[in-house]
Amino acid sequence: MKATSERTTTSWRRELYDWLKTLVIAFAVVMVLHLFVFNLSTVEGSSMEPTLSDDEWLFVNKFVYLLGKPKLGDVVILVEPNTSGEDKKFLVKRVVGLPGDRIEIHDQHLYRNGELVDEPYTDTLIEDLSYGPEVVGDGQYFVMGDNRHARASLDSRSFHAVPEELIQGRAEFILWPLNKIKAL
Repeated sequence: MKATSERTTTSWRRELYDWLKTLVIAFAVVMVLHLFVFNLSTVEGSSMEPTLSDDEWLFVNKFVYLLGKPKLGDVVILVEPNTSGEDKKFLVKRVVGLPGDRIEIHDQHLYRNGELVDEPYTDTLIEDLSYGPEVVGDGQYFVMGDNRHARASLDSRSFHAVPEELIQGRAEFILWPLNKIKAL
């Protein structure tokens, strides 16, 4: 009877060890995926309306910018300039200017390199003051919120073009609420 009891204890310990090993490996895989491949982000505020609304959940692809660069029209998650550590805040914005582009806002419209930019994702003309021209520096991107109502978005008009290293990933999908699931 003692041999059976020892086998049961050994079997139980081995099974516990296997479970712990599996949990540690699963945790490590999830952390690597979260750090380098994707994460979920919640929209706070109205700066991206009408494209995004408050409390929507976004699937953010981080891997895409390990292999490439942001493109015009990308909806990106970035670290708000001039914040760090515990004060670090994240913003969701649209890339409207690439390195070397000359960005200007006048007569309530956005111009890139002297050409009027077609912005079907907005629902109003730009209600804020004129801006620029600003030439976007190397390794930097000009970002704006889709909400063009007066003082509706904290973006490059306030803090200028952002360095590429502040851009954390590209928002690919709205995941929540269920009735708003769609690709961006």
